[in-house]
Amino acid sequence: MASASFGACVLCRRAAVKISSRGMSAAAGAQSQGDFLSGEPHRKHPGVTNLKTLRLPDELQAAARTIINRAPVTQLTDRSRTLANFLWSRKRAVEDWTLRRKAVSLEKELWDEAKEKRGDMDEQLLEERIRKKVFSELRKTTYHWTPMKYDEELAVVYMAARLAGGYAAVRRAINEIKKRDPSFAPKSLLDFGSGLGTVVWASHSCWGDTLKEMVCVDSSGPMNVLAERLLKGDEERAEPHIKQVYFRQFLPVSPKVQFDLVAAAFTLSELLSVKDREEAVLTLWRKTGSYLVLVENGTKEGHQMLMEARDAVLKCPHDLSCPKLTVGPTAPCNFQQMYHPLPLPGHKERQTEKFSYLILTRARPAQADGADWARLIAPVQRRTRHVHCRACCSDGRLQHLVVTARKHSRDVYRCARSSDWGDQLPTAPRGDDDQSDSE
Repeated sequence: MASASFGACVLCRRAAVKISSRGMSAAAGAQSQGDFLSGEPHRKHPGVTNLKTLRLPDELQAAARTIINRAPVTQLTDRSRTLANFLWSRKRAVEDWTLRRKAVSLEKELWDEAKEKRGDMDEQLLEERIRKKVFSELRKTTYHWTPMKYDEELAVVYMAARLAGGYAAVRRAINEIKKRDPSFAPKSLLDFGSGLGTVVWASHSCWGDTLKEMVCVDSSGPMNVLAERLLKGDEERAEPHIKQVYFRQFLPVSPKVQFDLVAAAFTLSELLSVKDREEAVLTLWRKTGSYLVLVENGTKEGHQMLMEARDAVLKCPHDLSCPKLTVGPTAPCNFQQMYHPLPLPGHKERQTEKFSYLILTRARPAQADGADWARLIAPVQRRTRHVHCRACCSDGRLQHLVVTARKHSRDVYRCARSSDWGDQLPTAPRGDDDQSDSE
């Protein structure tokens, strides 16, 4: 089947068979007349995908609070803050070939220095010293990646740190599907690296009437137990709030088993190497019937991992690369979602989750209004009689758009003022005052 991508942090513009693209609408004349609004107010124009400040579902928040109150975890607030900071700053493991290249370069540099100073020093002794120096320098300068291993206590700390933020990111990402393909009604879900089950809760909030089978796969036994406790409100004999949820530690073996919706949230960063991530993504893609959703931290590392995943699936030399990777200094393509955290000491009333995401689909989604508009990739700057918008366009370029009522029409101007980071914007073709970021 054909593959396409849309609605992503990395804003993939074309599919392998060029069946999905977005950008600045050429129908400027129709837009000038406000036809694109379809009777909606400007603040709810078709390109709006942002959600209001999200709150955890009541049942989920109540269960989390009960578990936290019963858990004998000391210094929970401090430990959750430390864990959240650690997970945010986490990098990918250094590949073996990268280490070898660094070692060879450093060894050559040390030999060149030694040739000028060694005098009568024994060559074998010098070689040994250089080797030790190379190992010492690599240990100091190489990021030491270690896998996360969650026991019962650390799983509770993770819940306090990441439950609300993770839910907000996933809920915002799948809202892109809800907005762009309103006819999509999944019956089955696969969540790889399911952790606390936030994908299940977020998906249930969108498609609770149609989802009949949800499979959560996580290698951590304690994390699966905690996710199941959350579904039951921490009452062992209670009926789960969301039914037909099944927990596994391994992916279904049969290659014929597919799911309408497949997701992996904050999971690629837990895999050791590029090869492991590529194999996991391709396996998930084979199990995808309609949509594959990948979510990671809104950092350079998260963005790069999603670009690796996109390249692994599409494998198309004609695809436009993410313009964020071609404009230096490299900055991640990310979005943000406001949310209410768990009510713990030291937590603010509202927090912001910054994340990156990628959505891949096997078939062209039902064409919704606004599907071909530019994507806002930074906060909108509202000024007197004009609005500054930074957008990613279908020609693979980032543009700084200065939207005015005179140049773009009153409707487009008011839509721009009502839009925010992550929304799609109806706008006329590039004007004299607009500038490409690459320029």
